[in-house]
Amino acid sequence: MTAVPDIDLVDPGTYERDGVPHDQLAWLREHDPVHRHPGDPAQGTPPFWAITRHEDVVYVSRHPEIFSSYARLALFEEPTDEQLALQRKMMLNEDPPRHTRKRAIVNRGFTPRAIAALEEHVREICRDLVAEVTASGRAASGFDFVRDIAAPLPLYVICELLGAPAADRDKIFTWSNTLIGADDPEFQSDPEQGMAAATALYAYANELAAARRDAPRDDIVTKLLQPDADGNVLTGDEFELFVMLLSVAGNETTRNAASGGMAAFFDHPEQWERLRADPGLVRTAVDEIVRWVSPVNLFKRTAVRDTELRGRKIREGDKVVVFYASANRDEEVFDDPFAFDVGRDPNPHLGFGGGGPHYCLGSHLARLELRVLFETLLDAMPNIELSGNLRRLRSSFINGIKEMPVRVREDRGVQKASARA
Repeated sequence: MTAVPDIDLVDPGTYERDGVPHDQLAWLREHDPVHRHPGDPAQGTPPFWAITRHEDVVYVSRHPEIFSSYARLALFEEPTDEQLALQRKMMLNEDPPRHTRKRAIVNRGFTPRAIAALEEHVREICRDLVAEVTASGRAASGFDFVRDIAAPLPLYVICELLGAPAADRDKIFTWSNTLIGADDPEFQSDPEQGMAAATALYAYANELAAARRDAPRDDIVTKLLQPDADGNVLTGDEFELFVMLLSVAGNETTRNAASGGMAAFFDHPEQWERLRADPGLVRTAVDEIVRWVSPVNLFKRTAVRDTELRGRKIREGDKVVVFYASANRDEEVFDDPFAFDVGRDPNPHLGFGGGGPHYCLGSHLARLELRVLFETLLDAMPNIELSGNLRRLRSSFINGIKEMPVRVREDRGVQKASARA
């Protein structure tokens, strides 16, 4: 077998400098799609199986009885015993049937009908964000797309879902950045910062729960704290962990899909012009953005029995890592997978997970936020352009952009026409 290209799939520095190492992932898909990665003993990272084909990512995702989230959690880092005990209560790290029970409770707040009811509010948020940039004069002089547009949008929506004051978004933003930025010294200089952020977010969730028990409202917090017909309800710990999951996952994925999507349009201006000419393509463009960006790059599973995948023998206890960014460029599934195509249809991407019990709970909400955001930008900022270098998050887990300077170019043709009129 040809030697594997010398790029570390899980080195956060690689992702910060160059983004997803698509060349190596393409090599692995072709030559070694179930690849035994040696890990990094110096960093305390044990060996793992890297799963890079679309079909295999789906298989692993849909067979939790073989590939468990609960055994050693779903995040790549190996947990301490203390982390294991607490984090196993989070939905992200559970397997059926425990996961099935909790998912049924949480689904109450994420039905298609409940999400559709948010559309006008999401549109109002998007318009306000754009109007704030424009009114300040920064649209023409320059602003940060991440800080001013992509980051506030999901935070405002999360505050709406939780029934929390919009003013709390800055706190949630800081906690979320700290928790997701474990490998980025700009957000987290040591593990104690991460623990402090988690503790603060748990306390915040506890305060929300206490307030809703005293004064119920028509929001997701109240729904989750009230027993259903069968008496199912989230415990205190479960609720706090759900708020953490919503605050981090609901924020980071949409924020980075929006930023990464805008960056994709800057790299492929013909697709932005295509969208301007036919705004109806926004609906398919949203899924292409999620495929292209793959906001979550990977998740971990642990084999709970000996098994085999593409002829490779995976032993009980082995760490198995699925790479969504690779699956979303699989040549066996997508025509011309390295082309960014806003009209791509069908588009069986795995940007919301590989199916099975852990398919993204907030997929309908993320699609709504992205669709409304790009509809708003097409209408209010059609001449948006990159005005400097973007900075990527130092993380192999989240495909994130920390900073993206942009401006809105003057439409001289429109101005001249107006002057003549």
